[in-house]
Amino acid sequence: MSDPKRKLFGTDGIRGTANTEPMTAETALRVGMAAASYFTRGDHRHQVVIGKDTRLSGYMMVPALTSGFVSMGMDVILVDPLPTPAIAMLTRSLRADLGIMISASHNPFHDNGIKLFGPDGYKLSDTVEHEIENIMSNWNSDKLVASHKLGRARRLDDAGGRYIEYVKQTFPRGLRLDGLKVVVDCAHGAAYKVAPQVLWELGADVVSVGINPDGFNINNGCGSTDTDAMCTQVVTHGADLGIALDGDADRVLIADEKGQLIDGDQLMSLIAMHWQRQGLLSGKGVVATVMSNLGMERYLAQHDLSLIRTNVGDRYVMEHMRSHGYNLGGEQSGHIILGDYSTTGDGLIAALQVLAVLVGEGKAASEACRVFTPLPQLLRNVRYERGSPSPLNDKTVSQAVEDAEIRLGDSGRLLVRASGTEPVIRVMAESDDEALVQAVVSDVVTVIEQSAR
Repeated sequence: MSDPKRKLFGTDGIRGTANTEPMTAETALRVGMAAASYFTRGDHRHQVVIGKDTRLSGYMMVPALTSGFVSMGMDVILVDPLPTPAIAMLTRSLRADLGIMISASHNPFHDNGIKLFGPDGYKLSDTVEHEIENIMSNWNSDKLVASHKLGRARRLDDAGGRYIEYVKQTFPRGLRLDGLKVVVDCAHGAAYKVAPQVLWELGADVVSVGINPDGFNINNGCGSTDTDAMCTQVVTHGADLGIALDGDADRVLIADEKGQLIDGDQLMSLIAMHWQRQGLLSGKGVVATVMSNLGMERYLAQHDLSLIRTNVGDRYVMEHMRSHGYNLGGEQSGHIILGDYSTTGDGLIAALQVLAVLVGEGKAASEACRVFTPLPQLLRNVRYERGSPSPLNDKTVSQAVEDAEIRLGDSGRLLVRASGTEPVIRVMAESDDEALVQAVVSDVVTVIEQSAR
């Protein structure tokens, strides 16, 4: 469960509009100093890996964080734009004390964020994030090191190549992608170099889009949050598969050869059944979130597999996987965690697992990837002004939610929650009755919109 005492950290690190609090150079400097203070243990030379995506504000955040770590005597290893899971992997590979990814994931360019990884490559727990906030709140300049103990910063030039090899090793030996045409949309983001290269080295005929970042176009009309361009390219080029990554490439959505989109629930189910047949699935089930479709839960149950639901946020999924022995989990949005390979969601590795099924079974994506029939599900977002009270605190909203739950009864689900990364209320309902779903969501959204005015 999320720690209510945290103020700076949300469900996926720190996030906000660039150059306004908390996404300012000053706060980034303080985060660097506080994180260095927390993770400095022992007399060895401490190191931190810092990566970023392609946002303009990354040029502001990297030097600020670097200054914070260097002032605490920690050496900084800088890498060119790389996916979030690459930073997690490099943190472990380089035996670093922590890793930092500067990214707002699927958000537009004007947002940015700071994601922290521990020395084991896993995202920090709520408790550790709370401790770092406490250090920031009670900062004492006496913690700064003497001038002769300042850290150094250097660039790791072959970081991209290391990640490419790491990803390729997750693809089954003996299989190649020869004869497959694959569209990959990199969202003008962190994977714009490495994703096409991985697919090409494995033998695919690659059609690359979203590979010309300019600091402003990340996730703009492309990537996993806007898949129309990718789906169109699949049909135009007669491709076998389309892969859409988000800005930091920790999530993926797939399009079949007809240009029809396949979400994370279907992809997790596909991988689960494939791994189950091979004896590779641990925990006899999949860990997902409260957002996953009820049809997925029913499908897995038919095959004696369970669906475990957590709070929204891939790190909550990962925490449950680790503590209960599961090796597959993720989110409907495309965060897919393959615990045997990664410590966080990795869109490229998940896409390769899907491709492995297609190659191994000789099936088209439209046949293989539509694993279950989803229940009618509708999700709508209501944005409110940043800094304003949450509409969820309004009694009229609470009453509307209660009334909607009664209308759905036992045949469906309603989920109303605040986003952990932006000022948005998400309203999701599902049921066998599609008309009821639409009516319930519309009624709840109307009341929330009135409250947010």
